[in-house]
Amino acid sequence: MHTPVALLLKLVIILAALSALETLARRFTLSPVPLYLLTGLALGEGGIAPVPAAGAFVETGASIGVVLLLTLGLEFSLTEFTASMRRHVPSAVTDLTLNAAPGALAGWLLGFDGVGILALAGATYISSSGIIARLLADLHRLGNRETPAGLAVLVMEDFAMAAYLPVLAVLAAGGQWWQATLGVLAAVGAVLAAFAASYRWGHHLGRLLSHPDSEQLLLRVLGLTLIVAALAELVHASAAVGAFLVGLALTGETATRSRAVLSPLRDLFAAVFFLAIGLSITPEELTPALPAAFALATVTIATKVLTGRYAAARDKVGQRGRLRAGTALIARGEFSLVIVGLVGATHDTLGPLVTAYVFILAIAGPLLTRIAGAVLPRRIPRPTGAKNV
Repeated sequence: MHTPVALLLKLVIILAALSALETLARRFTLSPVPLYLLTGLALGEGGIAPVPAAGAFVETGASIGVVLLLTLGLEFSLTEFTASMRRHVPSAVTDLTLNAAPGALAGWLLGFDGVGILALAGATYISSSGIIARLLADLHRLGNRETPAGLAVLVMEDFAMAAYLPVLAVLAAGGQWWQATLGVLAAVGAVLAAFAASYRWGHHLGRLLSHPDSEQLLLRVLGLTLIVAALAELVHASAAVGAFLVGLALTGETATRSRAVLSPLRDLFAAVFFLAIGLSITPEELTPALPAAFALATVTIATKVLTGRYAAARDKVGQRGRLRAGTALIARGEFSLVIVGLVGATHDTLGPLVTAYVFILAIAGPLLTRIAGAVLPRRIPRPTGAKNV
């Protein structure tokens, strides 16, 4: 099999750039995500050093990356997470109300039709599970008290996408409401069935996948995760939900070993995923949309912070933890870009606006999350267990 030399050389450039950026981020105790995004912008079409020959690799790697990022369920037990989700239904309602409304209002003010308004509302509502998952790992916050609340909000957003995306796809294609309703029923039914199966029979899964050889364990867990993610996409649900459910179903020693063997692979493809977001953006398209995107970003930074604070407060987390939970939800990413892909062909101004909006928040989110907590004065006496508050 002949492999083009140009492709290999450009992949070397990409990997070297990712390595240098990761080293730089670690040096200053930052998440490398914003640097990956900016590098993708520089290497994409219209950037300072485009690498079109590597496009196929990056596109495939990005799809794998977002699935691997959402194996975060490995960090939590299914029982704990189910209880957290039940407790955070009001948080999900608050999230939808606060964050879809600014997009819908902006769409109306910009003169979009009903489909455009619905699309922009979805783009401002849904946070980036992929970026936030990596961010929490980078900042060592997966064990924090506020994290389950934030993850419950994220997963319920992904569940909402299972109902939202079929509706948007049918309406954007000029279909009827009854077609959209059938799509919603199929997607939501499949997700609920998968969740119920994980809850009831998940403990058997670990025994099935377990193997003393690490390579065998890696192949089995990765294969199952990709299959479930693909099935989720097939019914217009989220691949992220499928990956998360697999992670939740794994417990005990199998989960610990799976986390160890998957981590290097996850980090590699996660970096490619963030790079791909930057590569998908053409700089000259962004400039006209920047004023509206900045205004929308400013409003929805505030609404996401309020959402996270409310969710963390329901878990009785302290003020610092509430602020961390709020800023962690700011980043937008993959779902917003999927929404653009569904309706962008019929709405010329929507694509650049959402792309600019996503890029701003994908960079601002990690930076604000990094400094969150430092802006609050330390109270005396400090609460018990201040490390996680």
